[in-house]
Amino acid sequence: MTPARLTTLLGVASLLGACTAVPNVAPPAPPTAARPAPSVPATDPAPPSNGFIPPKVLREAGLEQVIGQNASALERLFGKPQLTTPEADARKLQFGGRQCVLDVFMYPLRPGSEAVATHVEARRNDGRSVDRASCVASLKR
Repeated sequence: MTPARLTTLLGVASLLGACTAVPNVAPPAPPTAARPAPSVPATDPAPPSNGFIPPKVLREAGLEQVIGQNASALERLFGKPQLTTPEADARKLQFGGRQCVLDVFMYPLRPGSEAVATHVEARRNDGRSVDRASCVASLKR
């Protein structure tokens, strides 16, 4: 190979190498206008500072003897629960009879207070739903 030909070949190779090399630098982002921070509507309540979230309390006719009661009062009303499930500061008590199963969900109304019944669900033994108040009436001692 002649020196002139070798020089030409090296020149072409370096040009090809430059064509295939991709710089690893992203183009600068276009400048954007400063956007104001989204505003929070004044109607949104601030989260509790201590992390406590008060429960929603079910208000339904026929449940007045259950809602707001602690576990001892519920045991006096229905007898010993067939299931007790503690979850942090909450509890679920389950009472059952021939006609229905009653799940009583208990939460503290204030930080550090005793859990009380705030919600109930009722179902027949076969799983079909049943009126809550009717179930409460059928389970009372």
